[in-house]
Amino acid sequence: MARYIYALILVFCLGSLQAQTVEKDILFTVAEEPVYASEFIRIFNKNLDLVKDESQKNVDEYLKLFVNYKLKLKEAKEQGLDSKPSYVRELNNYKKQLAKNYLTDSEVTEELVAEAYDRVSNEVNADHILIRLNENASPEDTLAAYNQLLKFRDRVAMEGFDEVKKDIHNGQTIYAENLGYFTGFKMVYPFETAAYNTAVGDISMPFKTRFGYHIVIVNDVRKARGERTVAHIMVSINDGDDNAAQTRINDIYNKLEQGESFESLAKQFSDDKSSAKNGGKLAPFSGGQLSSTEFEEQAFSLENIGDVSQPFKTEFGWHIIKLHDMKSVGSFEEMKPELEAKVKKDSRSQLINTSLLNNLMERYKVTYKQPALTYFTTIMTNDYFVGKWLLPEDFNKDKELVKIDNLILTYDDFGQYLIKSQRKSAPKKPLNILVEEQYKDFLNMNLLQYQEDNLENENEDFAHILAEYRDGLLLFDLMETEIWNASKSDSIGLQKYYNENKDSYHWNERVDATVASSANKSTIKKVKKMLKNGETDDAIKKALNTDDTVNVIFTSGIMDIEHQALPKDFEFHTGVSKIYNHNDAYIVAKVNAVLPKEPKAYEEAKGQIMSDYQVYKEANWIKELKAKYPVVINELVLENVKNQIKNQ
Repeated sequence: MARYIYALILVFCLGSLQAQTVEKDILFTVAEEPVYASEFIRIFNKNLDLVKDESQKNVDEYLKLFVNYKLKLKEAKEQGLDSKPSYVRELNNYKKQLAKNYLTDSEVTEELVAEAYDRVSNEVNADHILIRLNENASPEDTLAAYNQLLKFRDRVAMEGFDEVKKDIHNGQTIYAENLGYFTGFKMVYPFETAAYNTAVGDISMPFKTRFGYHIVIVNDVRKARGERTVAHIMVSINDGDDNAAQTRINDIYNKLEQGESFESLAKQFSDDKSSAKNGGKLAPFSGGQLSSTEFEEQAFSLENIGDVSQPFKTEFGWHIIKLHDMKSVGSFEEMKPELEAKVKKDSRSQLINTSLLNNLMERYKVTYKQPALTYFTTIMTNDYFVGKWLLPEDFNKDKELVKIDNLILTYDDFGQYLIKSQRKSAPKKPLNILVEEQYKDFLNMNLLQYQEDNLENENEDFAHILAEYRDGLLLFDLMETEIWNASKSDSIGLQKYYNENKDSYHWNERVDATVASSANKSTIKKVKKMLKNGETDDAIKKALNTDDTVNVIFTSGIMDIEHQALPKDFEFHTGVSKIYNHNDAYIVAKVNAVLPKEPKAYEEAKGQIMSDYQVYKEANWIKELKAKYPVVINELVLENVKNQIKNQ
C-alpha cells in the first residue's frame, strides 16, 4: 500500500514520464542520456494547476525538481532495482489492476450505470426466504429447492411473511429475514435485480444467487434519503470515564438551550480537533457512508436546517449534532464516475465482460477449427473428474487450434489448460459439454490476456499511467533504501545532526492554567473576581451553574498559544488574566505558572529530528548523484521552452 501511495504522489507531482515524442529537442542529458523538451512541457502543463507551492510553477524551479527526479531514476536502474523479482511482481500486479479499467465494454457499461443510478435513487424495503444450495448442486436438488420455494411463496401470500418466518427459519439451510431498506449495490446483483423488479406488495418467483435460491417480498419503495451536512460537538470518553463525558456534554447542551452559539461551543469544547476550528462542521455524507450507524440515524432524523439533536452516545464518544444542509440524491452526471467504478467492481460486470469478449472476437479476427473440440472430446475420460486425466502419448501438440490476431494457440496450449483445470472430486457432466465449457473459458482468458498485453500499444492513456506507476514504484524502493530506512537506523548521524541543530528544537512558551469560558460577560466578570479571591473551579461552578443552566465551563492543563482555549493575543503572566473575547464568548484564565521557551531533549524531538535529517541526507545524496551522473542543460532549448510556456 505504501508503494501504491508513493506512486500516486508521483502522478500528482510529476505526471506522465513517457519520453519518446515526435519533437526531438533535447532539454538536458543525464550521463549523456537525453531528456526531451516535449516531455518536460507536457508534464509542466499537466501539473500546473495541481502544484500548491508557487515556486514550483516557475520553470527554473520545476526543472530542478525534474532533474533530481531523473537522477534518482538513473541511480535506481544502475542499481538494478527494476530487475528485482519483488519489483517486477508488484508492477505486474498493478498493471493487472490498472488494466481492469480499460478491459471493458463502454456501451454496456453505460446501460448498467443508468440502471444503477435509478436504483441508488430509491430504497427498497424487503423480506426474503433463502434455501441454501451449492452452486454446483445437482438438477434434482435444484428442482427440489425451486419447488419448495413455490410452496413457501404460496404460504406467504396466504399467512403473511412473519408467520411463515416463525415456522421455517433455522439459520442453517433455510433463512427467512427482514432486510429493512436498501439501495443499489447493497445486495448481490441478482438479488438486487429481483427486488427492484418486483412491485410493492408482490412476491417474486424463485431466483438463484451464489448463496442458493430465494424469493423476495417487497414491502415498500421510497426515494433515497440523499445527503446530510452536519456540525457536531464531541466529548471523548477518557480512561473509560463515561459519567464525566456525559456530564460535560450535558453542560454543553444546556448552554445551547440557553441560546449560546453552537459554532462557538464547538470551537471551545469539541474534542474532534479537525472539525472544532470550523465550528464542528463535517464533510457531507450519505446513507451507509459513516462507520457509526447511530450517528447517521441521528443526522437523518433532523428535519429542518438548524435543528440540533439531544446528546447521544456512539463508539467514539458523546455528541450533539446540528443540521447544516440536506440534499437529495445527486444528478446522474454528478454520480456517474462513482457509479461506473462500482459497476466495474460488482458482479454485474460479467455482463460487460460478455459484451467485451464478443467485440474482441471481431477485433482480433479470431478463427478456430470446430472439429478440434470433437477431437478433444474423444481423448477426454472420466479421470478428469478425479484429477488424474493425462494427454495421450500420440497427442499432436503442435497443431494449430485458434488464432487471435497474430497469436497462434496450439492443441498443446489447450491440452495443458485442461490438465491444470482438472480438480479432484469435480462434479461430473457430459464430456462434450465439459470440453465446450473449458474451451470457452480458455479462449476468453487468452482474448483478455492478449488485449492486456497489447494495451500499452493500443491505449495511450493506459501507457502513460502505467509508466507513472512503473517509475513511482522504482523510486519508492530507491528512497526506502537510500534515505528512509538509512535515516531510521543511523542513530549516530541523528544524534550528531541534533547536536548541530539544537536551536531548532524547543518547546514554545506555555502556561499551566485554568481557563473559564462563558457567553455572558457579566458572568465571566464574576468568575474573575472569584478566581482572584482564591475560590476553586468546583466552588465557582457550584455558585454560578445550576442543574438547568450552565453559565461557565472550565478547561485546565498546560497550553501554548495555539491551544483552542486561548486567544492568539493572550498574555503569558502568572495570576488571573484580563477578560478576553474569544470564539464568540468570553474567557478569563488563572495562570499558575509560565513555562519558558526551552530546548527539547533528543527523545522529545526525535520524530522531528528524523524528518529533518532525511531532508538533509537527501540533499547531500542529490549532490553525489549530480557528480556521478553529469547533467548538461541545453540553455537554448530551455529558453525556447520558457517562451513556449509563456505564450500558451
